[in-house]
Order: sequence, then C-alpha cells, then structure tokens
Amino acid sequence: MVGSRPVAEVRRMRHSTLMRTIYIDCEGAKSADEVWQRYVDAVNPANAAVFGRNLDAFWDAVEYGSPGWPGPVKLVFLHSQRLATLRTRNGLSLFAGLRQIADEATQTSIELA
Repeated sequence: MVGSRPVAEVRRMRHSTLMRTIYIDCEGAKSADEVWQRYVDAVNPANAAVFGRNLDAFWDAVEYGSPGWPGPVKLVFLHSQRLATLRTRNGLSLFAGLRQIADEATQTSIELA
C-alpha cells in the first residue's frame, strides 16, 4: 500500500485460480465511518451506495453477497490494531468486531494485519 491509496494485488492460488488481494489501510483512521469509506474506496463493492457501512452490513456482504460484497477476493486490513480504540455505533470496538468476522467468515478471506 502506498500512502492512503488502495492497492489490489493478484495472487495465484491452488488449482490455478486467481485470487485478488485488496488492502484497506486503517492507518490514521479517526472513526468507524472513515474505515468503512476506505473499504468502499479500496474495494469498489457491488451496490456500494446502499452498503450499510457497519459490522452487520459487512458480515452480510462478505458472507451472503449483500450490498458491499467485495467479490471473490482476500481482504487485508492494514494497521488494524489501531481500530481497537474506535467504537461502532453500538459501542463495540471496531477491531473486535472485525476480528470476530474474520474468524467466522467462510465465504471471504479476511486478514487483520
């Protein structure tokens, strides 16, 4: 990732399929809303205009292909540990919520780096 510009990288996976890796840089993010905007900017997801920009909407997107679906990619949230101080609208740590989703997601590969 260069600066705050989103970076996508293509990696060859098993069985000769291509898996694109998208990096979402969380460095310096001051709010959960800013992180979701960085996600949308980096991923350019399906139906971005109606993506809810919260943990529930993110879960629905990565598991069920709902608005905000990133497609068949691997998502890497860079500097994610800095999100521990950011709170969602219901008071949950954004990092904790993303960690839970990363651990439980079966349809999209998510890494917190």
